[in-house]
Amino acid sequence: MTGTAPAGARSRAADPVRLGPRSLAALLLVSAVGVVAVGWPFLAPPSSRIASHAQDAPWLFAGLLVLLVAVLAATIAESGLGPKAVAMLGVLAATGAALRPVGAGTAGIEPMFFLMVLSGRVLGPGFGFTLGSLTMFASALLTGGVGPWLPFQMLAMGWFTMGAGLLPGAGRLRGRGELALLAGYGFLAAFGYGLVVDLAGWPLLAGNASNLSFDPHAGPAANLARFLAYSLATAMGWNLGRALCTVALTLLLGPALLRALRRATRRAAFETAVTFDGPGT
Repeated sequence: MTGTAPAGARSRAADPVRLGPRSLAALLLVSAVGVVAVGWPFLAPPSSRIASHAQDAPWLFAGLLVLLVAVLAATIAESGLGPKAVAMLGVLAATGAALRPVGAGTAGIEPMFFLMVLSGRVLGPGFGFTLGSLTMFASALLTGGVGPWLPFQMLAMGWFTMGAGLLPGAGRLRGRGELALLAGYGFLAAFGYGLVVDLAGWPLLAGNASNLSFDPHAGPAANLARFLAYSLATAMGWNLGRALCTVALTLLLGPALLRALRRATRRAAFETAVTFDGPGT
């Protein structure tokens, strides 16, 4: 018997990291915790005692990090990740971590974001979430950026990369249409990432800037206005720079990188799985 597929064989798409029941449940749990953890200033009423614990946020962040690690472990364990997929995950995470410091301190220019978009697009949402979270963790170790903000950076980057894998037309959309879709998604997701990270740290600034900081005695609408003013004043330049950089690199380098990723995926033999129509075919 040879290693080639019979004439009647057909192939189906198979993501290298599949979100099974347990890993999907863990992902939904940590995402729900993340949403509550960043959105509580708008969810808790002014009379709630929760607002008085804003300075306890680092402990909550540490707990969230434990959940994130559990999600990654469950995803990898349940997917039956093979050595080739592990190798690709390691290479892409290392490349993304190395790209992050490039342009650091210069108007939010962060080339790693376009790599995450294209990788999530080719390799699927499960691989995308794992890659995004792992890349952000590795880059924090590389740059010394470990702190209470890291869990939210990991979660936001996981969402960011997973979203690229959920975009429509993965099997048929190619060329300029696909590039336009990825560039548009990258632009919006880069802003979304910045907003999540800004919102995670904003309550810790209570009292430092009276017109911009979180006010535990104000209502959700007033605090939303304060946060938007804070984000506009302190982070808009970075978010815009990140978004424009992602669009430019996607349009410039996207075609070549998409071809390379798809070629590597085919050669790694985890993109297709062979099934048989019946005996004797």
